[in-house]
Amino acid sequence: MSIYGQERNQTTWRLCKMNLAIRGIEGNIIWNSQGSFHNDAHKDLKADFILANPFFNDSDWGGDRLREDIRWKYGVPPERNANFAWVQHFIYHLAPNGIAGFVLANGSMSSNQSGEGEIRRAIIEADLVDCMIALPGQLFYTTQIPVCLWFLSRTKANGKFRKRQRETLFIDARKMGRLVDRTHRELTDEEIARIARTYHAWRGEKDAGKYADVPGFSKSATLEEIKQHGYVLTPGRYVGAEEAEDDGEPFEQKMKRLTAKLREQFQESAKLEKAIAANLKGLGFDI
Repeated sequence: MSIYGQERNQTTWRLCKMNLAIRGIEGNIIWNSQGSFHNDAHKDLKADFILANPFFNDSDWGGDRLREDIRWKYGVPPERNANFAWVQHFIYHLAPNGIAGFVLANGSMSSNQSGEGEIRRAIIEADLVDCMIALPGQLFYTTQIPVCLWFLSRTKANGKFRKRQRETLFIDARKMGRLVDRTHRELTDEEIARIARTYHAWRGEKDAGKYADVPGFSKSATLEEIKQHGYVLTPGRYVGAEEAEDDGEPFEQKMKRLTAKLREQFQESAKLEKAIAANLKGLGFDI
């Protein structure tokens, strides 16, 4: 296994080198002050796996100096937002059977500003989007905004993953996680395992079980369905509502009970209105 990387923040670069070292892993991790866009240290690299957590919605990435870059196969990214520059940077470095997984701000799933919608559409039409996962907020220490995971794969586009050609898996994990303090949330090991198991089952991987859509959680959507949603990749649009458990109470009986309760609440509301009106009148305010 060979590991390659690049970072322009020296502190992050040192942390990466340290993490690899304590695990006994060698890696070719390059630091330079220009960063991956303006000084790509691994220009000819085609990776089997790409992992990244790029800076969200970066408005100062120097896109005006890269309008003709070879990496922008699916459209020139806007100068004031680097999200789709990162997406295309990862695609450019993917090997023929490569898979990329990375974190982005939720706006990347639906934004149509400055040509982002057209870039996203081209990437979808190229059958590169494998899986989209919506996550809850408060997972990061530095920001409380909710984020999403993108998984891109070349295996559908090149015909080596025929089973899921022109399909994308959507997973809505926004309700998952538990608060570990007032501002920070963590996914449990069981929740992470459920997400991973669902993705691997959808891909038909060995010992992962059989995949089935779960309302409110996961949905395998065709390219045609994604087109109907305007090429928006927000999982909530596809997974639908979670199935409510049947409590066994007959519908007619339930409606009688609920309407009786509503009648009581209306009567109580009327009493409160009269009491409030009387109190206001006593203060010289007639309504």
